[in-house]
Amino acid sequence: MTFDNARWKHDGVRVIPAGSLDANTPQTPGMNRAAAIDFARAGAQKLWAGTVSIHAGAKTGAHHHGPLESAIYIVRGKARMRWGERLEFVAEAGPGDFIFVPPYAPHQEINASDSETLECVLVRSDGQATAINLDIEPVEKPETVLWIDPVHRG
Repeated sequence: MTFDNARWKHDGVRVIPAGSLDANTPQTPGMNRAAAIDFARAGAQKLWAGTVSIHAGAKTGAHHHGPLESAIYIVRGKARMRWGERLEFVAEAGPGDFIFVPPYAPHQEINASDSETLECVLVRSDGQATAINLDIEPVEKPETVLWIDPVHRG
């Protein structure tokens, strides 16, 4: 695709000011999502990006995001993720950590802090925000699964 200079002016880079994020996006109980980049706001064809805020001590409802892949970057706070058919697995992440959520994975985000808001940046693999809320009864004592990567060696 080639553009002339006049077209680049209107169809090139976009800056989305922090104060103009759109909270009119699918929500899950216990969290607030706000879109920064999607098809409607920026013309994005293959991704959705925005923010997620979870109040101190709050737990989201169980949900999945259909065929979409999700990447979560922890800006502030401590996240506890639960996942599985009965949300039987659990791991935690803190500032600077990334979390990957594969397609159709039932999961629940939990703010592991009782005093600090959990603030994250969220990116999904499509220009639409998809959230399918689930009716899952979590297990009493989830199994801990350590993050294993070059930084988190277990």
